[in-house]
Amino acid sequence: MLEQFAAIAVEAGEVILDVYGRADLGARAKADGSTVTEADAAAEAVILERLAEHWPDIPVIAEEAVSAGQIPEVGHQFFLVDPLDGTAEFVRHSGEFTVNIALVEDGAPVAGLVYLPTTGEIFRGDGHGAARAVRLDGALSPWEAIRARPAPEAGLTVIASRRSGGDRLAAYLDRFVVAETIRASSSLKLCRLAQGAADLYPRFGRTMAWDIAAGHAVLRAAGGEVWTLDGRPLSYEPGRVPGEDAFANPDFVASGAFDPCDLVRNGGAS
Repeated sequence: MLEQFAAIAVEAGEVILDVYGRADLGARAKADGSTVTEADAAAEAVILERLAEHWPDIPVIAEEAVSAGQIPEVGHQFFLVDPLDGTAEFVRHSGEFTVNIALVEDGAPVAGLVYLPTTGEIFRGDGHGAARAVRLDGALSPWEAIRARPAPEAGLTVIASRRSGGDRLAAYLDRFVVAETIRASSSLKLCRLAQGAADLYPRFGRTMAWDIAAGHAVLRAAGGEVWTLDGRPLSYEPGRVPGEDAFANPDFVASGAFDPCDLVRNGGAS
């Protein structure tokens, strides 16, 4: 399945980069105030068509389709798709945007792939583990296994969103020994945890299931996890947040190969 995911994501990435090179990205505001571009819609169309060819019986929850009111009924198994995670960075031409495809079974992200079109990096994960490769000049490097790391004794490297944080993030981090805080955008943050380049990613504020499911699958396969703030592994059943949209996420914290609650109980990473 992940080989097909990779081919689909690369095809969608080519569509995205075609729009990325234009002066007019076709950017507009959606009803929820977020930004969408021609690339979001075009990439999603490619992904939906290819997923239907390979797995016609598995429903797909995709960001732009949901925005248009197209929400299929889901059972124990469904895809979550974000065709262009990090649209704000796409508009700013920062390069930090990703293509995300995940398979959810019984609420858990069991397979996922994250592709960064501007760098060619591809991260994948399933029950066989997590790996990273780089696509350069049309060729894919060998897959290299990646692994999330245990909490380092010298303190945690925290990775945080470029455009969110504030007092709640600062208050949450006060309970840990933090050696460094770095910033990144999109599902790249979860992939950096998966490859052992960071340890903790707390997120406060509204996100959606398709924003993180693929990265969560990669991180989970690498030995890490995404947790609710009360210490439970995050699941993807619709309606998790009362009063919110069906696929809205609660606040969460993603970690390397450790339980953040254990660090708090033990007085932090020390």
